[in-house]
Amino acid sequence: MKRGARAIAGLLALALVVSACRYTPEIREPTFTPADSTIVAADGQVLTTLHSAENREPVALDRIAPDLQRSVVAIEDARFFDHSGVDPRALLRALTRDAQAGDAVEGGSTITQQYVRNVILDDRDKTFSRKAREVVLAVELERKYTKRQILERYLNTVYFGDGAYGVQAAAKHYFAEDAAHLDLAQGALLAGIIRSPEGYNPYLHPDAALARRNVVLDRLLALGRAGLDAVDLARSQPLGVVPKAVPAGDGPYPAGHFVERVKQFILGDPHFGATPEARRRELYQGGLRIETTLDPKLQADAEGAIAKVLTRGGRDPSGALVSIDPVNGHVLAYVGGPDFFGAGPDAEFDLAGQGIRQPGSSFKPFVLAAALQNGIPLTRTYAAPGSIVIKMPDSSDWRVKNYDGGGGGRDNLVEATVNSVNTVYAQLIMDVGPQKVVGLASLMGIRTPLPAYPSAALGSDGVTVLDMASAYATLAADGVHSDPVFVTRVTRADGSIVYTAPVTRARVISANLARTVTGVLQQVVQRGTGTKARLDRPVAGKTGTAESWHDAWFVGYTPSVATAVWVGYPASSRSMVPPATPITVAGGTWPAQIWHEDEVVALAGTPVVAFPTPVPDRPTTTTTAPGRAFPDVVGLRSEAAQQALGAAGLHVTVVARPSREYPPGFVISQSPPGGSRIRKSTTVTITVANGPPASVVVPTVTGQYADDAAAALRAVGLVPSIMVQRAPGGTPVPSARVWSTDPAAGTLLDAGTVVVIRVNPADPTTTTAAPVTAPPLPGPTTSTPTPPAPSASAPTG
Repeated sequence: MKRGARAIAGLLALALVVSACRYTPEIREPTFTPADSTIVAADGQVLTTLHSAENREPVALDRIAPDLQRSVVAIEDARFFDHSGVDPRALLRALTRDAQAGDAVEGGSTITQQYVRNVILDDRDKTFSRKAREVVLAVELERKYTKRQILERYLNTVYFGDGAYGVQAAAKHYFAEDAAHLDLAQGALLAGIIRSPEGYNPYLHPDAALARRNVVLDRLLALGRAGLDAVDLARSQPLGVVPKAVPAGDGPYPAGHFVERVKQFILGDPHFGATPEARRRELYQGGLRIETTLDPKLQADAEGAIAKVLTRGGRDPSGALVSIDPVNGHVLAYVGGPDFFGAGPDAEFDLAGQGIRQPGSSFKPFVLAAALQNGIPLTRTYAAPGSIVIKMPDSSDWRVKNYDGGGGGRDNLVEATVNSVNTVYAQLIMDVGPQKVVGLASLMGIRTPLPAYPSAALGSDGVTVLDMASAYATLAADGVHSDPVFVTRVTRADGSIVYTAPVTRARVISANLARTVTGVLQQVVQRGTGTKARLDRPVAGKTGTAESWHDAWFVGYTPSVATAVWVGYPASSRSMVPPATPITVAGGTWPAQIWHEDEVVALAGTPVVAFPTPVPDRPTTTTTAPGRAFPDVVGLRSEAAQQALGAAGLHVTVVARPSREYPPGFVISQSPPGGSRIRKSTTVTITVANGPPASVVVPTVTGQYADDAAAALRAVGLVPSIMVQRAPGGTPVPSARVWSTDPAAGTLLDAGTVVVIRVNPADPTTTTAAPVTAPPLPGPTTSTPTPPAPSASAPTG
């Protein structure tokens, strides 16, 4: 940052401290009336009540282990005993970063400031004015109390996650120990939690908690507040937390992993408070009514289906299942493990949302969709040997073999999918490109980051069960993706709305492409590897089995629901083969059986609905002799479309236009249309989607003259259409003025949408007149998008 900016930040910091010395505020704790919150299912059934009581047990500083005190001070405020409530260096750093960001984003808070913020201010905003009040009160607090008194107050009020406020409650909750008896490793773990109580929760995120504990230990060593031998001994120790106890009145309740997901949503969303402490207070004491998407019947069906197939208790692998409504992304059923309230440290681990496992061949539909999207037809055939060696760009060898070792001859893409032929799909992803495959999978709903390696074709990249259910739901929704929704609405006791789930529907692949993939996946169930999932209605799906039988999947859908099933041991290195399991567990065995058992019950009594079929393609002849047709490229990627038209001897002009029907980079339309009879050297204009249109709000134009109203609509990107029509009786609008718009003012629309303006006639005797459409917005500019750079594929072993 430039010296001038630094000087300004320094002057601001100095001004805040000086103001603190001249102003003596009244220090008082806020009053707050806690109220229980409830989490309810989609039908209004109460899943659980979150009680407002806090787990807090104040203790004197002398009863807090010195190692714990030193750990907290070292990681949160190393100069605590040297400053006067504000650390000028930390504050300057924070103000500098805030100035760069144009907002208050950097903490820079001392222990004293944190105490002020958490206990006295009770503010939920994160602004410069709040920071100023915080500084003033921190300096005044240091005048009233000694450092030991402030540290004691802070340690008795700071939040340590999992409902524990203060060090004594945290020590008992995590270690079943008194705060006075904690060792260095335990004290460092608790100190590390303070920065992010949910992110470093050792029950939910043990790896992150362990790494954070070691950061604290390194900080103690660097400051000379702990010796090397002591730090090395502490680093060698495990987390050491005791099994989590369920508080009275806090369980067990239905759908424990789903409810935990809902809690974590509230605790992580700024709608419910600017800090973790504020959000926790809102969740447990704010009297919220949290309305969710869970269908209790479908949840019970899912749990029953898993229990019916995995019958040997702890000896069997675990199962996870997620069901999603393709229309809106609502999560209808969510099984994250055998028993959220069970014994053992892993009971709460969410196998559906946190477990990242290899999907095996259940990832192949994304490769198939990418191939079709890039102009490779289902009829293309590839050699289908039992094993194959593919030379990689770096001259290394990629060795691929089929699941059962069998093979021979050639297969088209339908047969290669139905029979899950790895050697064909390895060749296919090399033709398509790994980057295009993982990019499309991400658009369709795979939110776990995926490296663009060729082995993605065989499901080597880890994903979650939620990812797979969401992405297959895109196929069930005819190519339209909706982000998964757990919480639909949150209200307060007075009925005021705190949060409403946004609508996130967006087309990511064309309807014809989705229907084509669905047609192939129906055959997988009818006659391929997924026959155990067959129902008395149309079903599409795909099996998946990871290397060494560590993971087994079946992901399937009907037009009304998409369900992903995973089976495996929580310890990802354990194979599901005899004698560990009675059978060798592949995707077509237990996962497909669980899917079948679940859907038979869940869909009982519902109408049988067929999948829509692809619309037949228009002629795609590439011969351009007089009187012959040329390619139809609508729905292809821009690069593939230009290549096809260029190969036919045609000149191409590219126009960009917003679209919600097609993903960015895909052809929306062409002129002349495909199948037209033309000659060579004809120029074809293709219109390519460049992202969804901007969303704009209809402005208020009532009372304005028509020309002024039309100009106001054009200014925000809308197209006005003027209708002269008498205002209804009782509407006090002068003649020749606007009395309404359709849609109404305040409506959110796509830019370019037509808005009707109704104008009172100038002549009082005139009742209606022909509509007059204002001049349209300027058309899109012609441009040729830059094609993406070629992706580099890395070898896999």
